[in-house]
Amino acid sequence: MEQLKHMAVFATVVDCGSMVGAAEVLGMTPSAVSQQIRKLEDNTKVSLLHRTTRKLTLTEAGASFYESCAQVLALANEAQQRLAELRDAPVGELRITTPAGFAGAQLGRALAPLLRLHPGLRLKVLVHDEQLDLVEQRIDLAIRVGQMDDSSLVARHIGDTRLLFCVAPSYLHHKAPISRPEDLLSCDWLSLNDDGGYTQLHLQGPQQQTSKLRLESRIGCNNIIAIRELTLAGMGVSLQPEDEVRHLLANGSLQVLLADWQLPPMGVYLVTPRREAQPAKVRYAIEALRKHLLSN
Repeated sequence: MEQLKHMAVFATVVDCGSMVGAAEVLGMTPSAVSQQIRKLEDNTKVSLLHRTTRKLTLTEAGASFYESCAQVLALANEAQQRLAELRDAPVGELRITTPAGFAGAQLGRALAPLLRLHPGLRLKVLVHDEQLDLVEQRIDLAIRVGQMDDSSLVARHIGDTRLLFCVAPSYLHHKAPISRPEDLLSCDWLSLNDDGGYTQLHLQGPQQQTSKLRLESRIGCNNIIAIRELTLAGMGVSLQPEDEVRHLLANGSLQVLLADWQLPPMGVYLVTPRREAQPAKVRYAIEALRKHLLSN
C-alpha cells in the first residue's frame, strides 16, 4: 500500500510539473513530496526524474513508469467514482429474496416506479418461501414474514398480515358445517412448509374465547401459491394471507371459514445483512417497499 502512495505522489508531480504544485494538490509540504519521490527511487533503484533549479524532466525509466502510475490512478479514481455512485444513486444489481406470495403484483407495484426512475438499476428476484442465507447468496434485501430468529440480521417491521382459513365452495358440498375450530379436525388440512406433519394453532374467538388446535396435514407444500391453487381445486382447507386472497374472496373462488376466530397477525419485515453503509439501491428499495408493499 505504501508503494501505491508513492506512485500516486510521483504521477501527481509529473502532472503538475513541480514538487510545489504537487504539494498544493496533495495537501503536503514540498519537502514531504520530495521525500516520497526519493523513497520511490531508493526502493526501485532507478532514477525517475532529472532535477534542476528550473524544472523537472522525466528519465526514460520515469516516462515508462509514469504511464503505469497514471493507469493505476485512473483506475483508482474510477473505483472511487463507482463507490460514490453506489452510495448516492440506485445503480447496479439489486438482489431481493421474497416469499412467493409477494413476488407478483405487490412487488411490482412497489418497485416498478423505482426502476422507471433509475435506468442504471437492475433487479434480481429470488423467490423462496424458505429463508435463504443472505450473506452466502449475496442478498441485498429480504422480505420475510413471521418471527425473526437470526439476531445477526437487521429486520425492519413494515406491517402485519392476517391469516385466514380459506376453502373452495366445492369442498364444502360434502362436508358437515364448520362453525367451531374443532370442526377443522375433520377437514383435509393443506399446510405450508410441512416438516413434522402437524400444525399448531392458537386462535382467539368471540367473548375472549381461545382454542388450541393440532392439525395433521394431509397435503404439505413449500410454496404458498401452490397451496392456494390446491385449495382452489377443492382439495382442502389452508391458511392464506388476507392481502393475497382478497380478490378471490370477492369473486367467490374462495370463502373464509371461522370468520369470528383469528390467529395472531404475522409481521412483515424488510431484512438486510447489516444496517450501516447501505448502498443507495438498498435505501431506495426499502423506502419504496415501506410505502407500497402492503398498500391496497
